[in-house]
This record gives sequence, structure tokens and C-alpha cells, in this order.
Amino acid sequence: MGDDNRGGGPWYKDGLRFTCTGCGDCCTGSPGFVWVNKEEIATLAATCGLDIEEFEARYMREVGVRKSLREHENGDCVFFDNKTRKCRVYKARPRQCRTWPFWDSNIRSRDAWAETCQVCPGSGQGQLYQLGAIDKQAAVIRI
Repeated sequence: MGDDNRGGGPWYKDGLRFTCTGCGDCCTGSPGFVWVNKEEIATLAATCGLDIEEFEARYMREVGVRKSLREHENGDCVFFDNKTRKCRVYKARPRQCRTWPFWDSNIRSRDAWAETCQVCPGSGQGQLYQLGAIDKQAAVIRI
């Protein structure tokens, strides 16, 4: 992965830093998609105390053959609590949320990572993640 493989590895071969600040910015803002699979839907439904059909009707939208969490009109995730700035289903959050910011689209180049660091105050800061951990996260879901 990465656009600069000269020197024996991806451009981030020495690792990347990230520590979540809990700002909630990754859960808010411009409209987008939080892709979920059947297993995640079942886990989220159980967390919400709903059967799968009711959960999907209330919290999901179909996008082609895929499913995404709904958003509020302002682009905030349906599970984002604007008062506390926290996720209401954090322990059951989808893999897309769990793997931020190490998505393939965010680490494909130094420029893509720099853009990620501009929109996420925890990216580029704090804990150093090694190459193997980054690649493992990036392989979970392609965004």
C-alpha cells in the first residue's frame, strides 16, 4: 500500500501516529456512508434492543446492493449524540468506524494522510502504530 514504495516498503513503513481525541468529527459533517454487513447489523440491532427488521427500517438505508447507516439531515451519523459528542453504540460500532483513520484511502499516499490529519485532530498525533498494525486495519474494509 502507499504510492511511494521506494526504499523497501510503503511510505508509512516507519509507522503513523494516531490517538483519538473523542472530538466526534469523524461522525459528523458532510454526508457519506457507513457501510455495514449482516453481522454488524445483527450486533447493532441487539445493542439497540431491536429485531433486525425493525433496526434496518429505523437506522439503515440501501445504496445499490449495500447497506449504510442513516444520517441526520446535517450529515451526522444517526448514532452520534450531539450533546455528549459520543457514539451511542460505541462498543458495537461498525468496522468502518473501528478502523479509522487507517483506511486504504487515507494511507494511499503522504498527501492523503496529510489531508486526513487536517480533518482529524488525532491523526498524526500520539500513539505510534507500526506497519503491521496499520496494514491489518486497512485490510478490514476498503474505503
